[in-house]
Amino acid sequence: MTDTSDTSRDESRTEAFFTLHHGLPRQSPGSDATTRRLLDLAGPLPSRPRVLDLGCGPGRAALLLAAEAGAEVTAVDLHQPFLDELRASAEARGLGDRVHTVKADMGGLTGPRFPAGSFDLVWSEGSAYCIGFDTAVRDWQRLLAPGGSLVVSECVWTTGAPTAPARDFWARHGAPRTVTETAAAAVAAGCHVLAVLVQPESDWDEYYVPLAERVAAAGPSAPGMAWALAATREELDMRREHGAEYGYAAYVLRPADPRWRARPETAADREAVHALNTAAFGTRAEADLVDALRADAGAWLPGLSYVVEGPDGSLAAHALLTRCRVGDAPALALAPVAAAPGHQRRGAGGAAVRAVLDAARVRGEALVLVLGHPEYYPRFGFLPASRYGIRPGFEVPDEAMMALVLDDSASVPTGTIRYPAAFGV
Repeated sequence: MTDTSDTSRDESRTEAFFTLHHGLPRQSPGSDATTRRLLDLAGPLPSRPRVLDLGCGPGRAALLLAAEAGAEVTAVDLHQPFLDELRASAEARGLGDRVHTVKADMGGLTGPRFPAGSFDLVWSEGSAYCIGFDTAVRDWQRLLAPGGSLVVSECVWTTGAPTAPARDFWARHGAPRTVTETAAAAVAAGCHVLAVLVQPESDWDEYYVPLAERVAAAGPSAPGMAWALAATREELDMRREHGAEYGYAAYVLRPADPRWRARPETAADREAVHALNTAAFGTRAEADLVDALRADAGAWLPGLSYVVEGPDGSLAAHALLTRCRVGDAPALALAPVAAAPGHQRRGAGGAAVRAVLDAARVRGEALVLVLGHPEYYPRFGFLPASRYGIRPGFEVPDEAMMALVLDDSASVPTGTIRYPAAFGV
């Protein structure tokens, strides 16, 4: 039997919560600058991309995506007043034909409005927690068109040792994981991690400063409002006193290519890896380099030599990360990357690179370096290493020496790259 008094209380609290938040510019930490940065990290989009904004709230991100990316945005939320706010804002900005609001549950996106493969970008800032990050990443992939990306933000611990008050608070509000643990969950759900952005403190100010002003001006007259005010004050106090212990991280994801099965190298693969590298490069040099690195205990990192199997189970590609240093700071060197001649220019090599980069993220590595083709590696997020003050100890075109920062919350070391002895440089 349902206790009607409990139901009535819960409904009044929910209504009071929404009343407290109506008219605020944001319903979670964020900023236009962060939205633009994530849009850039998501990669190239079609000229009029189809975007699904889930848990859109009053639609700050939806409006920006429509205006600046030229997107056709389907904005989904369960709270009709938020959708009404968004509809009015879109009309006022001349975006009424680009922003389409839908009242729906983000945990049950079925029917003709949400067919598989129908969106170029699925976006969720600060709302995936409603159904759980893992569930969101697993279920929303089917909505993406080939080459599409998924952008999802999630609350994370930014310290390895949160204090008891912070742990107790978050135990009641969906315990966070670390940045790397959340990345591992995305990989386990079948995605590659293209980028991770830990949002700056200013993103919290854009949410909490207007909310704190609203709380200061509100009175507990409406049913449930006393509860809503007390809960919000506790949240504001927690952020003020323990905000350095947690934050929001946004993950840019792409479903793994189902044509290729990526996995760590095993001892049984060694001869095949040697043969693949020899065939790919037409010489034994790269294959012998892999063997020399494997024998170097200071360079070889178990689990960071990845192979990709083709449809017939044979090895189609290989990618290797080994320990190098920038000055005295640890980093990773990506080399070699090889695809079997019959699988080149078909995505096998890229699948190997993405898989081994995912493995590095999950390990908590912060920086990867590669000397390679400047028209190929930027698709994985690599930029000229010189932008970070990193340089090789030998002459090489600036655009060919590249770096990828896996953890933007860590400081990037500067200095000269020190490769393992097997590289001979």
